[in-house]
Amino acid sequence: MSDQHQELREYELEDYTLKTGFSSYEDANIYASENNGELVEVAFKDGNDNPQISSEANLIADKKYFHASAGSEYRFIHSTDAEFQEFAGKIHEKDVEARTSSPEEQYFADFKLETAEDPVLVLKNGEFESITTRERAKYLKHANVYEIAVKQMK
Repeated sequence: MSDQHQELREYELEDYTLKTGFSSYEDANIYASENNGELVEVAFKDGNDNPQISSEANLIADKKYFHASAGSEYRFIHSTDAEFQEFAGKIHEKDVEARTSSPEEQYFADFKLETAEDPVLVLKNGEFESITTRERAKYLKHANVYEIAVKQMK
């Protein structure tokens, strides 16, 4: 496996294996073609780590590789979403303000984007709540998380 595929997660199912964790739609597509696989969308629902083949988020049609939803109250903004930079800028401004404030305020406003994996912003009722990763989003707010995967028959 090449360096770009070292972070893939593998799920062994009865007749096939699913690989998730691709850094882009294009990366997954290339991996599928190079490894005799099929590009599929998988869903992780209600906090479980058992992928189910799905088409609910239209990832393949939209050529995206991640989507999360958790009802009308919560919204997940992935680093590839157009609004991400706008919200990240606001978070950075809060971080700068916090660094010039009291130690207590700094403690509660220490917003650092995750760099090991694509960051995902979590909004509650349109307001910033937290930053998480694609992997951790599966376990938050009873979210439904959708990812591009490569299906390989055994």
